[in-house]
Amino acid sequence: MTRTVVTGATGRMGRRLIALIHNDPHCTLAGAVIRATHEAIGRDAGDMAGVGTLNVPVSSNLADIVVKADVIIDFSVPEASLDYLRLAREAGVAMVIGTTGFSAADRESIAEHSRYIPCVMAPNMSLGVQVMFQLLRQAAALLGPGYDIEIMEAHHRTKVDAPSGTAVRMGEILAEARQQSLEAAGVYGRQGQVGVRSETEIGMHAIRGGAILWASTR
Repeated sequence: MTRTVVTGATGRMGRRLIALIHNDPHCTLAGAVIRATHEAIGRDAGDMAGVGTLNVPVSSNLADIVVKADVIIDFSVPEASLDYLRLAREAGVAMVIGTTGFSAADRESIAEHSRYIPCVMAPNMSLGVQVMFQLLRQAAALLGPGYDIEIMEAHHRTKVDAPSGTAVRMGEILAEARQQSLEAAGVYGRQGQVGVRSETEIGMHAIRGGAILWASTR
């Protein structure tokens, strides 16, 4: 039985994970963690996720909970995620990171911690999206530099980072295929007299509204 802690427990993914863990005979929910100021502190995690009482109170104190865990699954925010990863390393607990919006320095810190504990990080956990990433590499290599690249993504109004981690990863893959960096090639939205589009730029555009789950086009 894998003892699992969910961080970012009140978010869409957090609540969905709690439900999935509850319904998986090989997993048990060892904890549900959110920021200290959240109104859900003390509520039952199962009630919050809509699966009935699990006798697991929502907490802000991962340090006390992590010792009871085999793995942490994190869908929170970058600054919290890094704190959770530090605690996971200290406790020797594996961690899965689905949080997005990390800086380059954040990623270096994650890579350093991952030398000491099992750690998986991906901007999107969907099998279909992982296949899409591979297809993008192939398409960019086959089409070459003669094609313009514009990435447009849409998410629900409560998503806090833009562009999304999935869209950023798409941009990174396409830039790498062209032997560029997204940092150098990325153009994030356009306004006014921006001039003629360069052949090397990669356009990135984000839409936020309503209850859109996820959409991205190239």
